[in-house]
Amino acid sequence: MHRVLVLGGGLVGSVIARDLSKDSGIEVTVVDNNKKRIQQIKDSSKVQDLLLDLSKEGAVSKIAQDFDLVIGAVPGFLGFKVVKEAIEAHKNVVDISFSERDYFELDDLAKEKEVTVVFDCGVAPGMSNILAYALAKELDETESIKIFVGGLPQTRFWPYEYKIVFSPYDVIEEYTRPTRIVENGKIVIKEALSDVELIDVEGVGTLEAFNTDGLRSLLKTLNVPNMVEKTLRFLGHAEKMKILRYTGFFGKEPVGVNGQKIAPLDVTAKLLFPILELREGEKDFTVMKVEAKGKKYNKKIALSYFLVDYYDEETRTTSMVRTTGFPAAIVSRMILKGEFNYKGVYPPEYIANHESLFGMLLKELEKRKVRFLKEERVL
Repeated sequence: MHRVLVLGGGLVGSVIARDLSKDSGIEVTVVDNNKKRIQQIKDSSKVQDLLLDLSKEGAVSKIAQDFDLVIGAVPGFLGFKVVKEAIEAHKNVVDISFSERDYFELDDLAKEKEVTVVFDCGVAPGMSNILAYALAKELDETESIKIFVGGLPQTRFWPYEYKIVFSPYDVIEEYTRPTRIVENGKIVIKEALSDVELIDVEGVGTLEAFNTDGLRSLLKTLNVPNMVEKTLRFLGHAEKMKILRYTGFFGKEPVGVNGQKIAPLDVTAKLLFPILELREGEKDFTVMKVEAKGKKYNKKIALSYFLVDYYDEETRTTSMVRTTGFPAAIVSRMILKGEFNYKGVYPPEYIANHESLFGMLLKELEKRKVRFLKEERVL
């Protein structure tokens, strides 16, 4: 019997816990500081629960002792902390937290503790990295990689036409954090929301794509002269977010208002997030396209993986939650079974170094109705 500890019982953490709990050889415990979340998970699956504030120093190290693997599904600002504490407890880790910290900083510690850590193991970053790496491996020479990805509501509501399924503060980070892309072999820093372009998606329509800082570990693991990751939204979204950012609504530094100090982002959170919250029963969809261009057998070709995934009516689970949670659950099983057992800190794309594991990942996702379609065309 393998024991797994899931840190964070939000929408994604709960999907990971439920998926793993279906395995008779895995016992799952979910930790969260929200009693309502814990009860909802417990009511719908055979998981254990623990109410705890994970932000407290040393909290993870203490509770992780009796587990074989720890899964991090907390907001980005907590991600690095909980992973570090899990490693210090000598535990293998799979993490989906979109932390701005560089997880490679923990590589020496992970090797010292003889544990396996796979970070950014969601949909994007996560599957986007894995697919980009796999396509680049397939080409004799890779000239460019473009990643387009976004989760959107099926029903569009004015004015933002967007709904949040992750930590809202992490979403705002996508609109404020400078983006790193690769142009002509050099890393270039650009503003988030920049370089807006239109993308036509069959069955969906025209979406806009703008720069976000989603290449992450690919900046280190792939030597490709041109790489970019862009987020997809309905038309006009980037301009609205730029206005809010320019006006200062995403600012973290407190400003004076009637003799009191308050961070503009906290006001924005109070007003904006209730409007953007994806409510129970509301349906979404996910679009992803990962394309690599280059040479193969002396021909110029484009290879791509494409996904359009919709809210699951049967399980009543959102698409973005499923496409994020399932990769983490599948990779967790690989580590528990010893199929991926390298000691140290690894980005998700290294799964693509193993043809059998990469094939297994796609096959397991397809079993869960998440299907990536591959295409090859001569340029």
